[in-house]
Order: sequence, then C-alpha cells, then structure tokens
Amino acid sequence: MINSQLVNTILIVIGAAMLIYSFTAENVHVGIKIFGLLVMMFALYRATNFWVDTKDDHLEEKDTDKE
Repeated sequence: MINSQLVNTILIVIGAAMLIYSFTAENVHVGIKIFGLLVMMFALYRATNFWVDTKDDHLEEKDTDKE
C-alpha cells in the first residue's frame, strides 16, 4: 500500500508546480491557479493532520523499551 505521506508530498509538488507554471506562463486560465492552490492546501492539511496524530509515537516506543 502507498504511504500516505508519499501521496501528500506528491500532491504538494503537483500543486506547487501548477502555481509556478501559472505565474510564469502567459495567458494561463485562472482556474489553474485556483486548482493548484486547492491541491496544495488539501495536501498540506492532510500532512499536518498526520503529523499531529503521530507526534507522540516516539514516546510510546521509549516506554516499551524501558519495560
């Protein structure tokens, strides 16, 4: 199964690439800017939720090692 952090990273890169392209190219539809921003923000939201959920995992590993 694909790691969720890998999916988040790929989505962030795709969204950032769409935004960079839309700012550097001429006559680009505004929908590309909006969609790129939405993709990037959605991936960042997913990534931060994952980080919050797993922020104390290292503490649980230390507790099991002491026993």
